[in-house]
Amino acid sequence: MADTLQSLGKRLESTRDLHAVVKTMKAMAAVNIRQYEAAVESLADYTRTVEAGLMAFLRHYPKLALQASEAPALPLAAVVFGSDQGMCGQLNDTIVQHALKELEETCKACPKDRVILAFGERAANRLVEQGVIVAQIRRMPDSAAGIALSVQDLLVEIGKRGEQGIRRVVLFYTVHESAAIHSPETRVLLPLDRIWLDRLSARSWPTNQIPGFRGSAGGLFSSLTSQYLFSSLYQAFAESLASENASRLSSMQNAEQNIEKQIAELESRFHQKRQMAITEELLDIASGFEALRK
Repeated sequence: MADTLQSLGKRLESTRDLHAVVKTMKAMAAVNIRQYEAAVESLADYTRTVEAGLMAFLRHYPKLALQASEAPALPLAAVVFGSDQGMCGQLNDTIVQHALKELEETCKACPKDRVILAFGERAANRLVEQGVIVAQIRRMPDSAAGIALSVQDLLVEIGKRGEQGIRRVVLFYTVHESAAIHSPETRVLLPLDRIWLDRLSARSWPTNQIPGFRGSAGGLFSSLTSQYLFSSLYQAFAESLASENASRLSSMQNAEQNIEKQIAELESRFHQKRQMAITEELLDIASGFEALRK
């Protein structure tokens, strides 16, 4: 069925509206990327402070920290960070495939020895499509301000799983590198990384006086560990959200280019159709005039 001038006009109007929506989503993604990048940057100082506290603690009680890094490899809890919204490219497919590969090869975890926690409905759907049982699905934070609350909720959940005998927790998330480039990351949250603790212990203290403390050593170590877990989870959320918005920005840029091409094509067809209609009307007028004159 041939397009009429009216139908072309409607298609052109709706395509322009879609172009405006895509530009808005593109701008929002760009703004969101910056706020999550800023969150990661601000977290760096916080992490250094926590590491300094652990360095000082290891000077006094090295064995206590090293004992905390020993835990059975199985069972384990795996936390997969994806997205709730679409239009972010292959981000969810990438992280899900990475998580499943790591669980099968590196962690050697059979389905009965693992509990899967998914952040992001789309990542959870990908896991279910692969035949994976997802124990819990939660939404990703909507902003940088909401990350802290999500971290606190996840820490509570990890504590509950620990009471059920799970001492090993592994995070799977994407790290935002630049523009639309991101890479999957695996991080063992618990038990504490023995190599990392050894490196902290080997560092030289920047001054001549190593800080002391009052109270129980166990209580201090528990507090420092909690702060370390908080910063690690916060980073996983922030990096995942930055990667999601960077992927969405790239998708919106491609969509914008395609829509602009479509608008140009529709405008050309619309102007051509209108010119033909005007020409036909002029011919009708000329024919009518000739008929009346005769």
